[in-house]
Formats: sequence, structure tokens, C-alpha cells
Amino acid sequence: MKVLGIESSCDETGVALVEVDGPETPRLLAHALHSQADMHQAYGGVVPELASRDHVRRVIPLLRQVLAEAACDIKAVDRVAYTRGPGLAGALLVGAGVAEALGLALGVPTLGVHHLEGHLLSPFLSDDPPQFPFIALLVSGGHTQLMQVDGVGRYVLLGETIDDAAGEAFDKSAKLLGLGYPGGPALALLAEQGRDDAYALPRPLLHSGRLDFSFAGLKTAVMVRLRALGPDPGERQRADMAASAQAAIVDVLVAKTERALKDSGLQRLVVAGGVGANRRLRSRLDAMAARRGLKVHYPPLALCTDNGAMIALAAAMRLQQGLDPGRRAGPFDVRPRWPLDQI
Repeated sequence: MKVLGIESSCDETGVALVEVDGPETPRLLAHALHSQADMHQAYGGVVPELASRDHVRRVIPLLRQVLAEAACDIKAVDRVAYTRGPGLAGALLVGAGVAEALGLALGVPTLGVHHLEGHLLSPFLSDDPPQFPFIALLVSGGHTQLMQVDGVGRYVLLGETIDDAAGEAFDKSAKLLGLGYPGGPALALLAEQGRDDAYALPRPLLHSGRLDFSFAGLKTAVMVRLRALGPDPGERQRADMAASAQAAIVDVLVAKTERALKDSGLQRLVVAGGVGANRRLRSRLDAMAARRGLKVHYPPLALCTDNGAMIALAAAMRLQQGLDPGRRAGPFDVRPRWPLDQI
């Protein structure tokens, strides 16, 4: 069975094709991705209307590219999956509309997939896929969550951000440092030149005893510290601030994740989402796992950000478990707000 996946929740257009062969982990045949980062950079963030229009331009060429790379005729597709939510409403509607049109034209069922479930299951596309159950740390621009995952569709929310996500903290701190958009990777690069103990920044909720996160106060602390440095801080001061901000974010993520693993007694950790590509975070999580004798799984670096492969994979794994609803939700049935533990 071949499953086509379309991702259009925000500022990346992704299309991918996976193949399901019995109970084996679905195999990725081909995927293609277009990022809108350059287009949105001039505005300092994602402009929803521009994002939606760009998805319209990109999705069909990407579809053709994927089918060509997989040497697959469109008529060989057995299911069409798309991101139903959460995300930008207009952007979601583009992917949903294209997927439903393809489903009708091909006479095959469609399946709306939860965006975060795609991230959650994306490490199954790696060379070292995890096994259930595990603790998952989902860290992206819009979401920071700790989940206990007992199987496909069996998720228990342990903690989540109550304001800014970790990715937002990276991006907003980067903007304060004049690094542009998207700022997370640029901040991480600048941090390599600085001292992570140069500025005493807060670690919000670190000792609260809860697994929830809060990063809005950290962003404010970075702003206050930068104002105290004057209108034109030197390159060394900017690098130190970047390193200190990154260290504060990573400290909280690692501490909360370790607490979740300890409380649950589970021995496996999955890390997914765009922030999961951060080298400092990976290094700290790997060290924590080695100390506790745990196993950590990451998606391939190319699949850390939003992509069609994770959507096709999530749909395929749902089909394997008999979780296919067997009906079309309709081309306009998207869910911009959709808690993962309610799917």
C-alpha cells in the first residue's frame, strides 16, 4: 500500500510517499520540501496570507517531483493523507483541498493527520526506530510538550507550555539580538562563540515540581539585559547573551524531560520537532540518557522541521493499527486548534 502525505500547516510545503508492507515499519520512497523562510524574513515572522498563497504555488510541483523520484504513477497511490491541524487555517485548507481533490479523482480514501502526531512518530523513519512505550519531547516553534506514548493513537499529555514554546523563545531572543527570522538556528550558531554562564537568566518553572513549561519570562529577561547593555552591544556581549539564552532553554527542557522519564519509569525517549535539531539540546539529552542508561531516538535531521514524510508515516502507521476512519472529513474540515491528546 502506498500512502501520499501532504504537509501545509505553516511555512513549509511538504509532500512525500511511503509504502506499507504488512506489519513492518513504513518505508519512505521519496519526499520533497519547500521552505518559505526567505519569503517571511522581511516581515520578521510568518504572514498567514502569504504562506497560504505560496502553498498553492508549490504543492503540485512538489507532488510531481516526489512521484518522479519514487518512479510511481499517481494511480498507484492507495491513500492520500494531509495535515488536518493544528496550524494556520488558510494554510491547512490548501493541503486539505488538494488532498481531497486527489482522493476524489483517484477514487481512494483520504486521511486527516494531526501535525504533532507526525512529529511524534517521525523517528520511526530513522535508521534506529524506537519501540513503544516511550516518553516524547515535542519541541518546535509553536509547541513544547512532554507526552507518554504507549502506541499509535495512545498519548497521555504530561506537560506543556503555558505561554511561549521553546522555539518561540529561541526566535524571539534572536530577534532581540538582531538576528532576523527564523532566528533559532542563527542564535545557536552565535551561541557557539559565547559563554553560557555570562548572564544569569531565569529557568522558569524549573523547580516547580510540574512538567509544564514557561518561556515568556525568559524572553523578557533577555530584553531587559540587552537594554542594560545599551543600544549597540558588542559582538562578544551578543554572543554571550545568545549562549546564556540557549543554556537557559536547554536546562529547562532537559530537567523536565529527565523528571518525566524518572516518574514514568520508561527507558526510551523520543525527541521531535524543529528544536530537536539543536546540537546543544541533543548533546545534553544524550549525556543525561547515558548517565541514566536510557535510549534516545531522533528523526533524521532533514525531517526535524515540518515535512510531508511525517504526515504520510503517521497515516500509514494508523492504517496498520486499523485506525483508518474510512471516510472523508470534507475539504474544509480542518482544525487550526487541535490538542494531541484529543485525537
